[in-house]
Amino acid sequence: MFAKGQTITQILEQWTPKYYAVPDDKIGLQLGTLNKIIKNVMVTLDVTEQVVEEAIEKDIQLIIAHHPIIFKSLKHIQTDLPAGKIYEKCIKNDIAVYIAHTNLDVAEGGINDMMANELELTSLSPLEEVHTEKLSKLVVFVPEEAHHNVLEAIFAAGGGWIGEYSHCSFNIKGQGTFLAQDNTDPYVGEKGKLTKVNEIRIETIVPQNIQRKVVQAMLKAHPYEEVAYDLYPMDLKGKSFGLGRIGRLPEKKTLAELVSTVKEKFEVPMVRIVGDLNKPISKVAVLGGSGSRYVQQAKYAGADVLITGDIDFHTAQDALADGLSIIDPGHHAEKIMIKHVSDYLLAELATKKISTNIIQSNTNTEPFIFL
Repeated sequence: MFAKGQTITQILEQWTPKYYAVPDDKIGLQLGTLNKIIKNVMVTLDVTEQVVEEAIEKDIQLIIAHHPIIFKSLKHIQTDLPAGKIYEKCIKNDIAVYIAHTNLDVAEGGINDMMANELELTSLSPLEEVHTEKLSKLVVFVPEEAHHNVLEAIFAAGGGWIGEYSHCSFNIKGQGTFLAQDNTDPYVGEKGKLTKVNEIRIETIVPQNIQRKVVQAMLKAHPYEEVAYDLYPMDLKGKSFGLGRIGRLPEKKTLAELVSTVKEKFEVPMVRIVGDLNKPISKVAVLGGSGSRYVQQAKYAGADVLITGDIDFHTAQDALADGLSIIDPGHHAEKIMIKHVSDYLLAELATKKISTNIIQSNTNTEPFIFL
C-alpha cells in the first residue's frame, strides 16, 4: 500500500512539528500537491536543477528538503531563469516539494542533535531557546480493576513526563456515583438505579501538543461508556526546544584533534579554524547552517569552541579576541540530515505497512570546490 503525500508529511511532522520553526521561516509544502499517491520520496538538503533531474529520472513524486526553494515572496516565475527552471520542471513532472527547515533544526534528534551526536557530546541543551512546551494536567476517574490498563495507555501515548522522569502520576482512591438512564449500556450497575463504584482518580502531566493523542489512548483503554475526565492548562514550564546545541566531549581534546574529528564525521575535505590549535577543548557548541549571529550565545554559554558554517571575517576577528575558537565546516555539513530523515521515514512507514519508497539523493549540492 502506498501513502498519500499528506500521510508522509504528517509522519514527518510528528518529529518536526511546524510550530518548532522560527517565525516567518518558509516551511511545509512549497510546490505541487500532497493530495496524491506517493510511490517514491527523495530526501535532499537542497533542491537544485540537478536534484530535480535526479528526481525525474527516479520517478519521484515528492521531494523532502531542508533548504527552502521559495524563501522570498515571488514577483514572477520566469522559466528561463534558474529558479524558474526548477519550478517548471517540478510542475511539469508533478513533483511536490516539502520543506522541513528550522523545525528540523530545533526538533529532538534534528540536525543539531545529529551533529552533536556525531561528536559524542553529552549533557546537551539548546544554544538558543525557540519553543517551550505548554503543559496540561489530565485528571480521569477509573474503576479500580481498569486502573493499570488506563494508566499504562496514558504513559504509552506520551503522558506522565516531568523533566527526565517518566511515568509520573498521582493516584487517589475514592467512590464515584452515577445513575444510568434508559439509553445507556453501563459497564457496571443497572439502568435506573444509583450505582456506587470504587474508583481511582489519576492525575498526570500531558504536553499540549500530544494532548489529543493521550486523551484518545485513555478513552480507548477506559471501560466506561461515558468517561469523566478533566484537562487543566498549567503555567509550569515544560521542555525547552531551540537552535544549536551545547554539550561536553567525553574526554578533552585539543582544537587540532577536534578539527580532525569534525572533518571525518561531517565528511568535509577542509574546515576554517579560528583559535590556537593546541587549545584544550571540553565544552562544544554546534549549530547547523549559518551561525555567525550565535557566537555571543556560545561564548556566554561557556563553550570553548563553536562549530558552525558561514562565519564572516569580522565575526571571526571578534571571536578570536574574545577567546572563543571556531570550526567552520561550511553550510553543506547539514547534508547529515539526508540519511537520518530517510531512516526515520523508512522506519515509521514500515510500522504502518506503507510501501512508499524513501530514496536518498546522490546529487552533491555543495557549491564550493576545494583545491
